[in-house]
Amino acid sequence: MNGAQKKILPMHFKTMVQSDVPQGRDGKHKLIVTTILKDLDRLKAGSALKVPLAALAQSKEKVRSALNRATRKAGRKVATASDDTFLYVWNATE
Repeated sequence: MNGAQKKILPMHFKTMVQSDVPQGRDGKHKLIVTTILKDLDRLKAGSALKVPLAALAQSKEKVRSALNRATRKAGRKVATASDDTFLYVWNATE
C-alpha cells in the first residue's frame, strides 16, 4: 500500500439523516412542572399551591429540582416548602 491509499475504517455507530433526529427534550417531570407553572400564573398573591406528594410520579426532591430549573430558565422566582403530605409552591415576592 502506498502513501496515497488510506485504509477506510468502519463506523462504530449507525448513522441517520440529521433532519430525522428528534429535537427537544421532554423530561420525566415536564407534565407536573408545566401544570404547576400554569397554576402559578393564575395564583392570587398571598396564596400557595398545595400539591399532594402521592400524586407525584417522582420524589418531591426531583420534582422540586425540575421546577427550580424551569423557573430559573423562565426568569421566575418561586418558593417551595413541604411536609409529609404536600409540596407547597408559591410565587416569591422580592
